Amino acid sequence: MLFPQKTYKRRHFFIKKEFQFRFIVRFCLLVVFGEILSTGLILFFSRGNLTSLFSNSHLVVTDTADFILPAVLYSNLITIILISLAMIVVTLFVSHKIAGPLFRLEKDVNVIAGGDLTYTVRLRKADQLKELSNDINQMTMKLNNKVIGIQDRVKRIGIMAREQNAPQWFQEKMLLIDKQVGQMFKI
Repeated sequence: MLFPQKTYKRRHFFIKKEFQFRFIVRFCLLVVFGEILSTGLILFFSRGNLTSLFSNSHLVVTDTADFILPAVLYSNLITIILISLAMIVVTLFVSHKIAGPLFRLEKDVNVIAGGDLTYTVRLRKADQLKELSNDINQMTMKLNNKVIGIQDRVKRIGIMAREQNAPQWFQEKMLLIDKQVGQMFKI
């Protein structure tokens, strides 16, 4: 290979900020919901049970749910904080593997939509959506071939029109179409 292929290295973790923010918040809300559900189940199943403990040299008998409630709340609060922090980091990297390629594909598709049918979409090896980028590249190649075919047909019709002494307006129209196709597309 004569020319090394350019690799893309992203420097920003927040690429599609709105998408990534919603992605992270949804996972954190899932953790909070799980902790609330867990707390509710522990308290529900401990209702009706009694717990005895010594407090200030006195024997105290209390409902188990009331006794463990502070410990459950504190442990769940600590768990929510730690798991949410871990979840933010993990979902940030996971969403980056999705949002980064989406951002790249949006930019590349806009280049192709602008008429550059020689453009090739390139994603990093570890990125998601590689299959989609390959499909876009195949589609672009097929469109390029079709536009080249159309342009060749227009040229042949123009040549035939000159050879057959077709009206001048028709010959000019064929030249104009050929020129416009060349201006609209990079092939």
